[in-house]
Amino acid sequence: MAKVSLKPYLTISSVFIFLYLFLVSIALMGVAFKGFGKDFAESLIRTTSNPFIGLFIGILATSIVQSSSTTTAIVVGMVGSGVINIANAIPIIMGANIGTTVTNTLVSLGHIGRREEFKRAITGGTVHDFFNMMCVCILFPLELTFGILNKLASWMSNLFINIGGIQFTSPIKLATKPAILFLKHLLLKLPITEFAVYSLLLITAFILLFLSLYFIVRIMRSLTIKRAEIILNNVLGRNGAVAIVTAFIFTAVVQSSSITIALMIPLVAAGILTVETMFPLIMGANIGTTATAILASFATGNVAATTVAFVHFLFNTIGVFCIYPIKPLRKIPVSLARYLGSLAFRKRRYVILYVLTLFFIIPGILIIVSRILK
Repeated sequence: MAKVSLKPYLTISSVFIFLYLFLVSIALMGVAFKGFGKDFAESLIRTTSNPFIGLFIGILATSIVQSSSTTTAIVVGMVGSGVINIANAIPIIMGANIGTTVTNTLVSLGHIGRREEFKRAITGGTVHDFFNMMCVCILFPLELTFGILNKLASWMSNLFINIGGIQFTSPIKLATKPAILFLKHLLLKLPITEFAVYSLLLITAFILLFLSLYFIVRIMRSLTIKRAEIILNNVLGRNGAVAIVTAFIFTAVVQSSSITIALMIPLVAAGILTVETMFPLIMGANIGTTATAILASFATGNVAATTVAFVHFLFNTIGVFCIYPIKPLRKIPVSLARYLGSLAFRKRRYVILYVLTLFFIIPGILIIVSRILK
């Protein structure tokens, strides 16, 4: 009687275990950053009616709380209560789309110890940054000049306002919630400050991130990588529309573009997925992440809340239609990401400098200067 090898089952089980730890690490990062900065982000958003400063407030606030959904929720609440108007909210939403990409760049840093792998991870992790920056470069001037997002979103919200909301819970959030609550409650019992609790949560998140990424990439390389390459790059790579729709559906279900894109980064780092194949998946994830806010806004019965949710949807959707069908434009984010990946290969500190400069230093300086000159 032939012996049944348990090795394949153990390998597959270990993939799921480390994948779960990876998802927990991302969720923990979000909890920690929100604990540090949610009140700060809220006070920041109140500070200006200048659309240019509003854009950088969106970047900084979202970089701090690690979630465009949180920033959008704060903005929706402020618009609904009349603290800011829709025109002032739109640049903040655009900035939030850039700020949310910091999560994927931080995930890429989990590969920093292996140079070639790090180069691919940074390329995959930052193509989302450059795509969203391109969307802002195209749509921000158009919005300032013609107010197209405001007008379209207002028209759409009037059509949908009486539909009613649909409640939906992400299966990934349900799966990771017990582990997050356990760790949080465990640390809250210690005789330490709240700041120390969130600091320990962040340290735990990074330890889990680095460990899980290391083992995920290592195990995936030992599996049938060539077969995975054929499926992912040939099937999804040949049809961008299929890739966009696939990522849209998956992201609408998991309710986070950061999770969708973060799951791809180890595949790019391992050489299983190409950046060109990943790019349409990013665009689908960008649109999919707006679905939850739209559905939730229907339940509020608030026209302003629904309008802001539709602004987020229109910004991401129009961005896809402006960039993806035009091949020269489509190549720009990929080329910039590859260039940054090459820089990271030579000097890894360039990526740290890039993250600090784009997401924190430039927005911070501009916001401080605007307050001084006010």
